[in-house]
Amino acid sequence: MLAFKKFTIAISLLLLSAASTQVAFAQDVATQDKAKQIWQVLDYLAVDYGASVQNGAVVSKSEYSEMQEFSENAEKQLASLPKTDASADLLRQAGKLRKLIADKAPANEVGSLSRTLAAQVLQAYPVPLSPSKAPDLARGSALYQANCASCHGAKGHGDGPLAAQLNPPPIALSGHDRAKERSVFSLQQIISHGVAGTSMPSFAQLSEDDRWAIAFFASTLAYSDADRQAGKAAWTSDGSIHSVLPNLSALTQASEAALSKQLPSTAGHVLAYLRSEPSVVTASDEDSLALAKMKLSESVRALESGDKANASRLALSAYLDGFEIAEPALAAKDKQLFVDLEKGMGAFRAIVKLGQLDEARAAEKRLQTMLTKAQDVLTTATDDPLSTFLGAFTILLREGVEALLVIVAMVAFLKKAERRDVLKYVHAGWIIALVGGGVTWAVATYVVNLSGASREMTEGFSAIFAAVVLLGVGIWMHQKSMAGRWQAYVKEKLSSALNRRSALMLFVLSFVTVYREVFETVLFYAALWTGGNGGYMLAGMVAAILILTVIAFVLLRTSARLPISQFFAASSALVAILAFVMVGKGVAALQKVGVFDITPIAFPQIDWLGIHPTMQTTVAQFLIVAIVIGSVAYNLRSEKSRAKKA
Repeated sequence: MLAFKKFTIAISLLLLSAASTQVAFAQDVATQDKAKQIWQVLDYLAVDYGASVQNGAVVSKSEYSEMQEFSENAEKQLASLPKTDASADLLRQAGKLRKLIADKAPANEVGSLSRTLAAQVLQAYPVPLSPSKAPDLARGSALYQANCASCHGAKGHGDGPLAAQLNPPPIALSGHDRAKERSVFSLQQIISHGVAGTSMPSFAQLSEDDRWAIAFFASTLAYSDADRQAGKAAWTSDGSIHSVLPNLSALTQASEAALSKQLPSTAGHVLAYLRSEPSVVTASDEDSLALAKMKLSESVRALESGDKANASRLALSAYLDGFEIAEPALAAKDKQLFVDLEKGMGAFRAIVKLGQLDEARAAEKRLQTMLTKAQDVLTTATDDPLSTFLGAFTILLREGVEALLVIVAMVAFLKKAERRDVLKYVHAGWIIALVGGGVTWAVATYVVNLSGASREMTEGFSAIFAAVVLLGVGIWMHQKSMAGRWQAYVKEKLSSALNRRSALMLFVLSFVTVYREVFETVLFYAALWTGGNGGYMLAGMVAAILILTVIAFVLLRTSARLPISQFFAASSALVAILAFVMVGKGVAALQKVGVFDITPIAFPQIDWLGIHPTMQTTVAQFLIVAIVIGSVAYNLRSEKSRAKKA
């Protein structure tokens, strides 16, 4: 197939571009590790400086010397990080912190600046701040006793068998004064990297999950059962606390001292309970929307302070870490609200990027109202049988038709070309894609949490890849629809051009097209699933499969009866339309993760055609239309020229 060969280079370039973009998008691992270490040093300064200086006088020379060393180390480490818009301000604050310590400033000043700088480091150099799933505290307890109790003591009193031999002595984890200053994240970083100049080693040999389990268990040692019971009562009775600690990420970053500003009377009790039962705050759909609301507010505040780069990052986080998680369930239960929110979130990111403060405030206010409504929808509609059935039915039917059209077009073409021997490659592609969808569901449910960014990147690049291949196939099919072209094609036995390479390309197209739709459907179904609605969801899925089977049968029978030239003309039009749809959807998905900018335009949104009201998606789809028109004009002109010569 000549078109496949012509498009091999284009596809290769596309895949290389996708790979390079994802590499650029992901934070460098070495940079992440260095940012974590800087954060750990600053957290250590915030917690321990008060033990070295009191009332402007040094009370412990060894600890004060350590404070000076750590502040200098933080400044040097910051200078070695990759430069960003925030680098100059970070270095300025690090210098100020070093000077405060040199001047023996009060502990509250040093602690406040250390925490502020630590938070800004993680804003400029984002790192994972929480485990992928709720830690197992029973395992954390066992690991603590095996690895930590010999120094810190079985109950965290700092009285383990080896404690007397250590200088400085191990920290008493049960001591409330220190514990209230520390977050679980800070404990996890100490466990991961150790503490230089002390007997605290790194436990990097343990898995990430094990280190989180120990950190969570250790964070509970400063609290009593009474604290936990009081925290449980507060969490159960006061729903506003849920928006303060909406998920594991917020919980791992919270310290009692910082949280007491928002929860003055219950901060310690709530943390005591949630750290002992972290599964309580495992992100749910409603909780993720609370996170989205919080990130939107933070984005506006960052814009108000003139930090446009951080405001843009927070606006993107509001979508990816908040709204995107609840997106499948909301789309199934209130499609219009989902569309309005998705459009509004995109517009908000564009406004923030332009630095338009007044417009950002107004947009944020509208989004907060809609997100509150979405929380109500997800809370009240969870177990509605009709909603579940219709959601499962429409999702599979919508996603299935798009993939079905591509597969049927390929199957019909191969039958027309009398190349049934190649059909096995097409069938293998969609069958493996279905199996891959099942594996994706299992991995996403039981192994790792697929991030919003990874989901959108997968959908975006696979859609663009499919669009490029479909465009090549469409141009080739239109060429063969010209009078006499198919007869010549068969006469000259050019159908033998369907060699192993072309068959492999058909397999790839079949797999990518179906897997993209299965991937999206899996996410929707995972969001719809609850304990009591499995039967309704299964009924909706079966109903959609039956209708898809009928559609496939009708399409195959209809295509078999079409004259060959009409078949190729209709097929070329179909795949051109599908390429148009997919490139629009692909660019829109990549806009969500910041790969492409968002420039809103006055234009309707038509989801089933992949049309979105942005300049970037419109330009991409216009390019597809231009290529189609150009190829049709070229084919018509070359056919006239061939007819004259004949």
